[in-house]
Parts: sequence; C-alpha cells; structure tokens
Amino acid sequence: MAQVLVVEDDATIRSSIIRGLTERGHAVVSAPTAMAGLEQAVSTRPDVVVLDLGLPDLDGTAMLRMLRGVSDVPVVVATARDDENEIVTVLDAGADDYVVKPFGVAQLDARIRAVLRRGTEEPADRTVGVGELRVDPRSRRAWLGERALELTPREFDLLYYLAARAGEVVSKRELLTEVWQLPYGGADKTVDVHLSWLRRKLGETAQQARYLHAVRGVGVRLAAPGE
Repeated sequence: MAQVLVVEDDATIRSSIIRGLTERGHAVVSAPTAMAGLEQAVSTRPDVVVLDLGLPDLDGTAMLRMLRGVSDVPVVVATARDDENEIVTVLDAGADDYVVKPFGVAQLDARIRAVLRRGTEEPADRTVGVGELRVDPRSRRAWLGERALELTPREFDLLYYLAARAGEVVSKRELLTEVWQLPYGGADKTVDVHLSWLRRKLGETAQQARYLHAVRGVGVRLAAPGE
C-alpha cells in the first residue's frame, strides 16, 4: 500500500481516481489546486504524487518544478496533453512517468507501483564501458570521456540497461517491461521521448547517431562509434 497524493481540479476525475486507488489498497489524499497540492506534499510526505497539468491556479509543470525544489517524491503526471514536446518538458521538469487521459485506474496503479519499485531496487555492481561512455550503477553516474552526464533517474536506468547489452538490438517492448516495468502500449511515447533526451545529452541526433542507433521496426542498439 502506498500513500498517494492526487492533485486534480476536476472533481469527477478526482473522485474516480481516489475511489479506484483506494479499492486497490492505497491510502489517498487529494488537492484541487497546485498550491494546495504543494502544501499537502510537504505536510503529508506521500510516497507518490499523481499530478494533473491543467490546474486552475498554476500550471502543473510549474508546480512540479516547485515541488522538485523541496522533495524527490516520485511524480506520475496525468495529462490530456499528448504532445511530444509537452511530454519532454514535463519529464525535464522532474516527472518520473506520465499517463495520458483518458486512462483506466488499473493503468495508473501499474505506473504507481512501477515508480515505487524502481526506488527500492538494488543496482547491479558492474561498471559498463562502451567506447568513451562509462556507466557506474553503484554511484548512478555516467561519463562521456571526461564529461559527467547529467541524467534523470529514468534516463540513467535506460542508459545502463542499453549499455549493459551493448551491440544488441533491444525492443521498445523489452525496455517498457524491464526499465519501466510496464506492459507495452502501442501509443506510448515514453521510450521515444527518453531516447531523444539521451541522444541530446550524448551530443547526437537520430539522424547523426554515434551511440544510440535506431533499428526501424525493431528497437534500438547502443554501440561504440564506428561499430
């Protein structure tokens, strides 16, 4: 059971989420505005926050940035915005996952359980090196040459999973299952967004790949430049 804070201004949606998550064993508190949500997050110290973006007093992305200034609580964004740039902005602001409305409570529950599992998993011991890229799971740090990479927790998990399988083609289905611990959804852009984000931090693009190579219709392969 997790302590869940739901920040959602729509009373009908809020009640539905509360009822569904409570039936699944979670303890749920809620707030209808961003500022009330921030106060609840500080006072109740929830295990996870479910955050709507279209709040009446402050955009949810702005609230997320404020929350990240005082807490590292996992945040699952629940949004009707299915635009890739918007999703990237939300993840960049510190979200751990997102789900696009309309969604079932069962899917939301699965994502909540997944982000909570990631916080308790023990990392592997082996530092992985691919070309100039080094990924250390014990310190959760990565370097490209002498440059330290600034990665979010999810970006690090994705990079380490791919680096540990260097040279192999890994499918999006496998990444969602093993990294996100979620069932595969054909319309889910989570993997694409995070790969795009990783490419930027590695100094490359999909068109001029150095380490992350897309294999059309199959998945992605991480390999040293020139291999």
